[in-house]
Amino acid sequence: MSRHRIIVIRHGETDWNAEARLQGQKDIPLNQTGLEQSRRAGRSLVNLLGPAGLSAPGLKWFCSPLSRTRQTLDLVRQTANLPPGQYKCDDRLKELTFGQWEGLTWPEVQLRSPKSANWREGDKWNFVPPGGESYNMLADRVRPWLQELGSDAIVSTHGGVARVLLVETTGMDSQRAALETIWQGRLLVLEGGKWSWIG
Repeated sequence: MSRHRIIVIRHGETDWNAEARLQGQKDIPLNQTGLEQSRRAGRSLVNLLGPAGLSAPGLKWFCSPLSRTRQTLDLVRQTANLPPGQYKCDDRLKELTFGQWEGLTWPEVQLRSPKSANWREGDKWNFVPPGGESYNMLADRVRPWLQELGSDAIVSTHGGVARVLLVETTGMDSQRAALETIWQGRLLVLEGGKWSWIG
């Protein structure tokens, strides 16, 4: 559990998202829909925190180093009339990697590796794709970042990281979290052991 409020912003849509491809750590930029989703998240953040909250000295801004999360956070800050680039990129906030499956759609995975696909459907949190990571492994990577967090934070990251943060900060069951929809263009607010969507 975290003592701090964490506002999670999943990056906006990419072409691979639109095509339902397993993206993982491939560095795919935002598409036009993703750009607008990022601006919408910025407007929601302004409405939630107001100018004083956005410039609070204790508030920290973090980002996965992949371009889609950096694009998202730059547009969020631009929409909120804040200077770009004033956030810390952290490799621990990268999406889990799907290894050899990255770039494939789920039907393609099922066709190429039916047994492995079936295993993942049965235990999505713990299954390790070939050459990739499980959500459980991702949690081991994200947990130290969370433990080091000393203040409220805004985090531009990925669906997998958001699911891990749901488990770690609210106690959500891991198998439920693995199936939870993580929306683009909205804010996931984690505070006091609870979670809510804004926007």
